[in-house]
Amino acid sequence: MKILCISDEECPALWTEHARNKLREYDLIISCGDLKADYLSFLVTMARCPVMYVHGNHDTGYARKWPEGCDCIDGKLVEYNGVRILGLGGCRRYHPGEHQYTDKQMRRRIRTLRFHLWRSKGVDILVTHAPVEGMGDLQDYAHRGFGAFREFLDKYRPKYMLHGHVHLRYQHDIQRCISYEDTTIINVSERYELDVDSEPVSANPRNRIYWKNGEPDTPAMPM
Repeated sequence: MKILCISDEECPALWTEHARNKLREYDLIISCGDLKADYLSFLVTMARCPVMYVHGNHDTGYARKWPEGCDCIDGKLVEYNGVRILGLGGCRRYHPGEHQYTDKQMRRRIRTLRFHLWRSKGVDILVTHAPVEGMGDLQDYAHRGFGAFREFLDKYRPKYMLHGHVHLRYQHDIQRCISYEDTTIINVSERYELDVDSEPVSANPRNRIYWKNGEPDTPAMPM
């Protein structure tokens, strides 16, 4: 399964009708946050594949205008074509605002999903906005990662962790990919292509399973 991973900065090469054929090469698009709602809606229209997203700290406008046609997986465990995906958006709290959490609050969010992680026998891809503390984050408080994510990787060992928040242009030495135990951590700032093993891609919406706060949830719209 070919996945387009995006975050933080809209890519001009994708936000154009000339990208239609390129976008239709993808089986799934995952946004790690801080992208305009119109951009995500454009991608889901042109790509003809699901667009899943978590919130970044700057996505407060989604409450007024959400990314139409896209599926929020923030706080959800999703199975798509045999690939288990967990979304945990937001960043470390640095001032009052939405989609910001203390490390303690993020640990609490993870605890609410423990039963579903057990039932699904783990997770293949962890999708976040913020990085892991000490791995791909920065020293300023707004861009510090979560220690809770390191604990998550130690316990559940997903194959991939996708995040944004730290733009690659912030510093010359920011690593795109970091290996940690069994997990490849990828900063998908702007865009990154990922190939993962999966079951054959199906258009059947029942191929997607959602959990939110312990109860099955329905996709925003059928695919």
